[in-house]
Amino acid sequence: MPTVKSDTLSLRSEQDIVNVRQVVRKLAQECGFSLVEQTKMVTAASELARNTVTYGKGGDVLWEMLTEGLKKGLRLSFVDAGPGIPDLELALTDGWTSGGGMGLGLSGAKRLVNEFEIETAPGKGTRVTILRWK
Repeated sequence: MPTVKSDTLSLRSEQDIVNVRQVVRKLAQECGFSLVEQTKMVTAASELARNTVTYGKGGDVLWEMLTEGLKKGLRLSFVDAGPGIPDLELALTDGWTSGGGMGLGLSGAKRLVNEFEIETAPGKGTRVTILRWK
């Protein structure tokens, strides 16, 4: 899968979350996503960016615009060096929250994209990668 372009954005604050939302919307438009597809990708990115800042104590998001034949895609990898997720199965359960949220962050993000992968271990941080194809 050739990467057309890519970059890394810092995730340390509320303003960084807003910036990620804006960048992801612009990239989704460049990929030719419909308004609904753009909204799904921005919503998933927003949830994961917030998790990175809130639970991961800050990190980065690597974005990549991909091409595979005639298909275009947008892959986002959210990486932190936080405490990790002790019980991944529980964390992916709708309605479960370790904080004060609605408990739809990880499971909601997973439903909004075509591909979802998570790597985590207690004390080792977390990497969540999402991909949406046009």
